[in-house]
Amino acid sequence: MKVTFLGTGTSQGIPVIGSTHPVCLSEDARDKRLRVSVLVEVDGFNIVIDCGPDFRQQMLTNPIERLDAILFTHEHSDHTAGLDDIRPYFFQQGDIPVFAHERVMESLRKRFDYIFASENKYPGAPSVRENVIQNEPFKVGKHQVIPINVMHNRVQVFGFRIHEFAYITDAKTIEEEEIEKLKGVDVLVVNALRKEPHHSHFNLEEALQFIQKIAPKKAYLTHISHVMGFHEEVQATLPENVFLAYDNLQITI
Repeated sequence: MKVTFLGTGTSQGIPVIGSTHPVCLSEDARDKRLRVSVLVEVDGFNIVIDCGPDFRQQMLTNPIERLDAILFTHEHSDHTAGLDDIRPYFFQQGDIPVFAHERVMESLRKRFDYIFASENKYPGAPSVRENVIQNEPFKVGKHQVIPINVMHNRVQVFGFRIHEFAYITDAKTIEEEEIEKLKGVDVLVVNALRKEPHHSHFNLEEALQFIQKIAPKKAYLTHISHVMGFHEEVQATLPENVFLAYDNLQITI
């Protein structure tokens, strides 16, 4: 399995438009973060988790010939706004399978009504194949995916475990029965917005405590804001098996 971090930033990305914060002015490529998403390649099967507003740029930087599935964590714009840019894959493949909670699917139907239209459909619009998921395992191709239910303040969010890899973003709280689903993972990805507490995201301390509880072989932090600090400086403070993810980082599991 190969995982590519397509984006590792928070909802505004880094640099933030108009910001003069030192991290936004950094020349270190690891401090430049598109909106959060990952590509999971397993046995020739390509799964993208979240399709945000930077999807087109991410696919140009990390090209794949085929898009086999999109898994959506939740409906917020930084995780869904790039859906229209699946068009080149649709033109080559036909309907693109998407997997999401019914609430998230309904949000997509409203926002991208022309994609989901069944009558008088615009001929240039892409189409998707809807797969409504609940908090129980499901198959993507031949691969089992285990949803991990977390709360983003009051918003329900799905993380996903695919074999020995688990990906969680936008989490603030998680119940013990959901934590059990993560035991035994080799690689855990989890959000860490900043060092200061936040009402709907893990901060750095909370993310590290969560990682310690799961005890993966390696952990990567994502959904990072500019106020976290410079990549190089923050990385130097982390435990030896915990890493700040950065855009276009590739890992093999």
